[in-house]
Amino acid sequence: MPDSVMEELQISPANPAGSHGTEQQAAGVGILLQIMMLVLSFVLGHVLRRHKFYYLPEASASLLIGLTVGGLANISNTETSIRAWFNFHEEFFFLFLLPPIIFQSGFSLSPKPFFSNFGAIVTFAILGTFIASIVTGVLVYLGGVMFLMYGLPFVECLMFGALISATDPVTVLSIFQELGTDMNLYALVFGESVLNDAMAISLYRTMSSVKSHVSSRQNFFLVILRFLETFVGSMSSGVGVGFTSALLFKYAGLDIDNLQNLECCLFVLFPYFSYMLAEGLGLSGIVSILFTGIVMKHYTFSNLSENSQQFVAAFFHLISSLAETFVFIYMGFDIAMEQHSWSHVGFIFFSILFIGVARAANVFSCAYLVNLFRPANRQIPLRHQKALWYSGLRGAMAFALALQSVHDLPEGHGQTIFTATTAIVVLTVLLIGGSTGTMLEALQVVGDCHDGHLSESFEGNNGYIAPSYEEGASSGNGLKMKLKEFHKSTASFTALDRNYLTPFFTTQNWDEEEDNDEPEDGRGEVSHRHR
Repeated sequence: MPDSVMEELQISPANPAGSHGTEQQAAGVGILLQIMMLVLSFVLGHVLRRHKFYYLPEASASLLIGLTVGGLANISNTETSIRAWFNFHEEFFFLFLLPPIIFQSGFSLSPKPFFSNFGAIVTFAILGTFIASIVTGVLVYLGGVMFLMYGLPFVECLMFGALISATDPVTVLSIFQELGTDMNLYALVFGESVLNDAMAISLYRTMSSVKSHVSSRQNFFLVILRFLETFVGSMSSGVGVGFTSALLFKYAGLDIDNLQNLECCLFVLFPYFSYMLAEGLGLSGIVSILFTGIVMKHYTFSNLSENSQQFVAAFFHLISSLAETFVFIYMGFDIAMEQHSWSHVGFIFFSILFIGVARAANVFSCAYLVNLFRPANRQIPLRHQKALWYSGLRGAMAFALALQSVHDLPEGHGQTIFTATTAIVVLTVLLIGGSTGTMLEALQVVGDCHDGHLSESFEGNNGYIAPSYEEGASSGNGLKMKLKEFHKSTASFTALDRNYLTPFFTTQNWDEEEDNDEPEDGRGEVSHRHR
């Protein structure tokens, strides 16, 4: 006995060192594997883009690489060790991968088409996402009641409708840029995809809180009120941080040679500060950092020195590109590694049908409503509405919320929702993303703008971007009179920006800013998130 005790005493101190060395080695292998997949994704994406092979977009290729490597790891003996360092953690996604992608979306945004279509974008993103969530939830609930599919409680069906309504048309917009499409259509798809992420998160969290409390008749109004508070508060905090950064860089005198490093460091920190401020206040970090990016590009960026401008533009482009590619690899790998509940195939099949119906209810009803307020030359044509409907892919946001539902809902229910969401994400990204080029040609929306120079179409008469105030005023329609007043207020804001905001927050005047508004700001860099 004493000898065995002595052996344990001699061996036990060595075990922690040995296990620590093994964990460090496994982490090193994991990081190496991630780097290899990133390199492969970038190289493969470049080859596909160079040969104009639109049937496999870059995001789809990254997802396939993750699925392939994850599948190989799943059938090998390394599954348990790999799972320790390559699980998809929704906290990591929301806190580290999403912020640079969203900020780059706002920072590289072409403001003219975005704000010219802002009313339509908000309608599709807020009202449309709400309609899609409710329609999906109700149809899934009725499908369960009629025994067509696995039945879930009504609130859980609404949670599923909220998380699956978040669109992420990365693959669609990348092909929009390559083939050249109308700038307005691009702005609508892009703007909706950015803002409806925040709407989906707000709806999901609200439904989750409703589920954890006793339901009452006031819950519907609380949902609306809570979302308005979240959206307005998030937008205000983002704009406030952006204006604060503009004043700091204008008056702090950081644009001298020996302080350019400090200048760049501060500029990089402000977006993350905005995101964390909103999250800490219980608001939406996505909306906050998006508007911070818009404000910082419009006001703060011009206060930087020329070298700092080149650095921060290249830095955020690089970081968002890495984060975006890694998200799809990360998601594909985790899809292959996770345990799925494939016993409820009917739930998956009918869910795909129901989200198609809900997407149609979203797009066509909102387009009808928007066209009521627009003059004849700014109507959203039916072919653009069909392209909007087709571009409703599901991506990383829906996947992250579905993974969170596994923890929020009972085991069987959350697992079923997660499996259905996984199948929907893979099918939409691979099938719809790969057929986007064919869809654009069939709808005859290709060629409005060539070689990706989307901003050129903005200046022409080939779209509904340029409003005709006189035409709207000549009609006796009350709605168009309201539209005229809205355009007047928009023009007033433009004058306010030109005469007061730009001189106050920047070191340049309006004319200089217009001269520096180069075409590439409205090109494919409109959203590197959707490259």
